[in-house]
Amino acid sequence: HNIHLLTNYETTWYPSNHFAKQTLADDQIGPVRKVVVHDGHKGPKKLGINSEFLDWLTDPELNGGGAIIDFGCYGANLMTWLMNGEKPLSVTAITQQFQPGDYPKVDDEATIVLTYPSSQAIIQASWNWPIARKDMEVYGERGYVIADDRHQVRLRRSEVEKEKQLTLKERSAPLDDPFALFAAVINGELELAPTDLNSLENNMVVMEILDAAVKSAKTGETVSL
Repeated sequence: HNIHLLTNYETTWYPSNHFAKQTLADDQIGPVRKVVVHDGHKGPKKLGINSEFLDWLTDPELNGGGAIIDFGCYGANLMTWLMNGEKPLSVTAITQQFQPGDYPKVDDEATIVLTYPSSQAIIQASWNWPIARKDMEVYGERGYVIADDRHQVRLRRSEVEKEKQLTLKERSAPLDDPFALFAAVINGELELAPTDLNSLENNMVVMEILDAAVKSAKTGETVSL
């Protein structure tokens, strides 16, 4: 029926993440070797979110897990994008419960490791960060780029070069807003690539990664894709 399905994550709109992707594309730091993604906050109950959302978020059947799903998705989405849609070879995950009184049925701490033929991703999803964060570190063969937040990035392209700190502007319309982008796609003004952060293809891989992560955490074994 010509209906477009897009997935909207907050980090999709961060100019810092797109800077990191372009840095790799321009071969400024060499091919990607390791990516570390940190996402989360002090926990949904401590944030005082409404009971309707909290009840869903902490239900292992409805949400599929706790922090592993709530914040593991960002790293899986970004890494799949950085890898141009490539699936990882394996997924290994560890979950813990530091706040069983608040979240008796689901995890509140998760670490997911993704392996690829020549790179690795570590996704740290947590409801235990003292201060909310959504940041990413990308390490290439020669240097690194670190997206500290939406606009702040740090870049070091070699061992002899000093680290550069940059403050980025918002991306140009309609790439700066989910509703503007959605409208542009619907109106035929923009066509998303299968590797795009918003694309169905990317996010089907994301869900496959998260499903494998939940299985890995439950069994204590690495899951091959």
